[in-house]
Amino acid sequence: MKVLYIDTETTGRNPVKNDVIQISGFIEIDGIIKESFDLKCQPFSYENIEMEALAVNGQTVETLKTFETPRDTYNKFTKILGTYVNKFDRNDKFYVAGYNVRFDLDFLKSFFEKNNDVYFGSWFNWKCIDPLPILHFLEYQGKIKLDNYKLSTVCEYYKIELDAHDAANDILATREVIKYLAKL
Repeated sequence: MKVLYIDTETTGRNPVKNDVIQISGFIEIDGIIKESFDLKCQPFSYENIEMEALAVNGQTVETLKTFETPRDTYNKFTKILGTYVNKFDRNDKFYVAGYNVRFDLDFLKSFFEKNNDVYFGSWFNWKCIDPLPILHFLEYQGKIKLDNYKLSTVCEYYKIELDAHDAANDILATREVIKYLAKL
């Protein structure tokens, strides 16, 4: 089983208009973490940055300008993926894991397209591992009740350490939430 745990930080909420500025995660194969990564990149457009998004992830426009280009980040990311998956083998794909991971997948797909790569789906089997729907189901069953379902709130509820809004920290905490829920 090949799992790509992934989290992104972005310049807003719209994957077409806004850009990825951090891709963090790790690759787990058969329960063993093989590699972790924390890639920071400049946005494709400085014109579409939402200042509220930068406030959430603690970045400034000046700091973003010190990050690698999107193309260099894309090359590093696909090299990491290619170490563990043969994108030309339809049976060799990653499961993608993350908290509200569809958000991250939408941004990553757009990131690939902006790098002139339409083969994003060649790496992933599209079966996602996401604790958020499980948490919603637990609420439906009356087993939990939270004020909200932000990762920080969930981590506090389950007593999982989190320094929120940094992709590297968020994905490690997400793995712990997934492991905890798997035991239920």
